[in-house]
Amino acid sequence: MKMIKYTFLSLIAASVMSSCNFLEKEPYKITPENYFTNETEASNFLTGVYATIGQSTFYGGDYYLLAAGDDLSCYAGSTGRIATSGIICNNATSSDPATTGLWFTLYNGIERANMFLEKIDAVPDISEDKRAQFKAEARFLRAFYYFNLVQNWGDVPLKTESTYSSQSVNNKDIARTPKDEVYDFIVKEMEEVSDSETGGLLSAAELSYLPGRVSKSAAWGILARVYLFWAGEHYRDNLPAPSNVNELFERASFFGQKVRNEGGHGLADNYWQVFIDMCSDKYNTTAKESIWEAEFAGDGTGDVRAEGRTGNTIGLLCGDFSSKTNVVGKNDPGYSYGFIWATPKLYKLYYENGDEERFYWNLAPFSYRSFDNNVGIVSRLFTNQKDYNYVMNTYGKVSYSYGTAEKYDSKLEQECDVYRYEIGKEQTLDVTRMDLCCGKYRREYETASKKNKNNTAINFPILRYSDVLLMIAEAENEYNGAPTDLAKECLKEVRNRVGLSMPADIDSQEKFREAVRNERAMELCFEYTRRYDLIRWGEYIDAMNEMSRVALENDKQWSWGKQTSPFFSIPSSYNYLPIPDSEISVNKLITENNPGW
Repeated sequence: MKMIKYTFLSLIAASVMSSCNFLEKEPYKITPENYFTNETEASNFLTGVYATIGQSTFYGGDYYLLAAGDDLSCYAGSTGRIATSGIICNNATSSDPATTGLWFTLYNGIERANMFLEKIDAVPDISEDKRAQFKAEARFLRAFYYFNLVQNWGDVPLKTESTYSSQSVNNKDIARTPKDEVYDFIVKEMEEVSDSETGGLLSAAELSYLPGRVSKSAAWGILARVYLFWAGEHYRDNLPAPSNVNELFERASFFGQKVRNEGGHGLADNYWQVFIDMCSDKYNTTAKESIWEAEFAGDGTGDVRAEGRTGNTIGLLCGDFSSKTNVVGKNDPGYSYGFIWATPKLYKLYYENGDEERFYWNLAPFSYRSFDNNVGIVSRLFTNQKDYNYVMNTYGKVSYSYGTAEKYDSKLEQECDVYRYEIGKEQTLDVTRMDLCCGKYRREYETASKKNKNNTAINFPILRYSDVLLMIAEAENEYNGAPTDLAKECLKEVRNRVGLSMPADIDSQEKFREAVRNERAMELCFEYTRRYDLIRWGEYIDAMNEMSRVALENDKQWSWGKQTSPFFSIPSSYNYLPIPDSEISVNKLITENNPGW
């Protein structure tokens, strides 16, 4: 069951918090003391704090226009597509709607959390344990929203009181707080609420390993992510490493190890299972791998309005059969625009590592095939026999029907997948097309009897256990100057899951660093971590510009190369997002934008 549902309170919260200024200068139409009268109302308001995660400007949609543009993926398609917002097509401005929307949404969530924290202590008839849990979740979410702000914008206004608390709309301008101070606030909040004795957050086990709600494991894992990004902050400002950089790596390892040693988590038997679970409204069916997910429910047409776009905007390209009431089941795998495609760099990483398991799930080597829009998908078209055989032996055949069979040539009446290739002309690495569509989030596993064209109930992974293991491996290597036994064990566990042995010659810090970075690419592609990894490693601008060159040089391997090459030719200003013009225009204490914007 999904935890997040848009209650009446959530709708109130959304309307209350709308204003032209994202730091909330406008007076409220409804006051919170009229609502916080019992535990149920407090719980509903906390749901509104969580709901920020699933907004269409965050994990519910446009976030991929900001976070999914990296050296492993690009915005592509046969119609010469160019996104009109976000940074993914290298055409952003300080008035960009995706950037503006994310800034607004994050501060909106912070405002909700501030309001909640100011009122929760006065709520009657609620146990102290429950009150502590609610407060801890709100504090963590507020800190998480600030982490997203500092990751994207650096110095940002730090606001820990609601606009309503002052009973005034005057003097609300807030200057940007230096990012190190924002980090101090983030880690203090997250560490306090996840403390095993006094924090208030429940363990993942106490939450039955349902990843829609923040657990201690989620807080510890995100803390590892925060400390790693903080440790690499100096790169985007071209500054020497700070004196405490080793301490930051040590803290990242410390909190990652708390997840490993105390969380009770493990890796699913098969890599793809965790994503099938997300697509089919299930949780951790074979192991407790998923630690925190952005939850979605409904399809935009019923009483539950918490839908997202996972599998639709970032998903396996498929035609639209949503208006065909007779096209159901496997014949309608679910419409996807197929906006996000892999670059040959990701393809080659899988090829060089012999990593078939993650390759065949993340970069599905087939396309859906339809003879007639009235009958939907009738088969899958594979690139070559090897791909066909692997998919058939691993996932099994799919039975397709054709509706009224008498209307069609009997030769087309088949009930299995097909492949098409010329014997003796099977593709080789030299000529193989390597820019395949993202296949990670597959709508064919959705449980809805009839799929909506655009809206899905597919969850999105914010934190998985494999990510935690790789963060431990990285932090241990950086802190100790060479890979420790623990670092190697964590990397080995991730690789063993997909049948890979350890890479050779990884005893030096540099070699192990490269191995972990490649592993993160193969394991976590299309999960919105890569861009931020590149930034904290100081590689973002160079890696993107290199892909711009590669895109122009190899049109056999990269069908969209010439189309997408300009998307990678980014300036150094892209290490940050621009502060929205609409914020600068109303906040007199923000007098300049980030460099280059």
